[in-house]
Amino acid sequence: MRAGIARERVEGERRVAATPESVGQLVSLGLDVTIESGAGITAGHSDASFSDAGATVVSSLDVESLDLFAHVRPLTPEFVSRVRPGAITIGLASPAAELPTVQALAERGVTAFALELVPRISRAQSMDALSSQALVAGYRSVIEAATRFPRFFPLYMTAAGTIPPASVLVLGAGVAGLQAIGTAKRLGARVSANDVRPASADEVKSMGGKFITLDLDAKAAEGTGGYARELGQDRAARQRELLTPHVAASDVLITTAAIPGRPAPLLVTTEMVAGMKAGSVVIDLAAETGGNVEGVVAGEDTLVATRAGDGFVTLVGMKDAASAMATDASRLYAKNVANLLALMINDGAVGLDFDDEVIAGACLTHAGRVRHAPTLESMNALEGAR
Repeated sequence: MRAGIARERVEGERRVAATPESVGQLVSLGLDVTIESGAGITAGHSDASFSDAGATVVSSLDVESLDLFAHVRPLTPEFVSRVRPGAITIGLASPAAELPTVQALAERGVTAFALELVPRISRAQSMDALSSQALVAGYRSVIEAATRFPRFFPLYMTAAGTIPPASVLVLGAGVAGLQAIGTAKRLGARVSANDVRPASADEVKSMGGKFITLDLDAKAAEGTGGYARELGQDRAARQRELLTPHVAASDVLITTAAIPGRPAPLLVTTEMVAGMKAGSVVIDLAAETGGNVEGVVAGEDTLVATRAGDGFVTLVGMKDAASAMATDASRLYAKNVANLLALMINDGAVGLDFDDEVIAGACLTHAGRVRHAPTLESMNALEGAR
């Protein structure tokens, strides 16, 4: 069975879907692995390192001949048109935002696995790419904040006087938020956090943060799979009102709130940002899906004038956060891919057991149809609206 990994073509994407380490695992599964030359360069892996691990490196990948294709970024309809019917693809697919590609995959008869759909159960933790990449993004968000913040993060007591620690507020206590809390704490900041899921309070405290409790309907915000549910307009407005003094008191604000398949919830208005102190920094990790902060632009820094008129707050729209740390992000991602493949491949042959909740849950398309019910509903709704 021939598996292929190409160099990612999306601008700014530096990750790769396989590493020399994961290639060794794939070869042990009985796969014949082919890597496009240069696929791992930006992640710190040379062609020679892939060859040494047992892969064949080629100047141009013959997609039509592959039985399996692993990728990082979602595929395009044009690329799918070159995939062999009956072949398997595995990677991030963003099904809610890439309906034309999903349609193309189904029509082409491709069996596509979307890593976003891997069930959040204990047995599937080693295959959870959303969590592994969120961990990288959460760490990176603090580093980006620290490079822009004009003060120290830790407390310093010097002969010239005492420098107080930075006050960091993290909104959203999923994997990215918890990693941001832990990283900011390790840098010496005073960290507080809020999440609409009260069950996350103990996790925040375990990372060294102080949990901020707001007077909201907790049960209304509990979603499935560890995610939050989108709040109604009235509750969302109330949440912003209650967060306003906490935002104003922080030196660094990091927002990480996301709802699968939906635009990011608006947590912070421009007016709230303007109420912060001059020199403060806001990092929005959800910028690519609409942003948690009003006015954020993915991939850009925006200066927001303070209400006091004494300076600006820097609003950072994070883009390709995990890709910015391509070596470790690729190491984790490639392992997620290999572990999922290990569930379905034995001695080089594929055996798809759709009674297995991980395989069934992660499968986006198979045998000419869309298996993921929410995506199929979205496609039908779009078709009905035409």
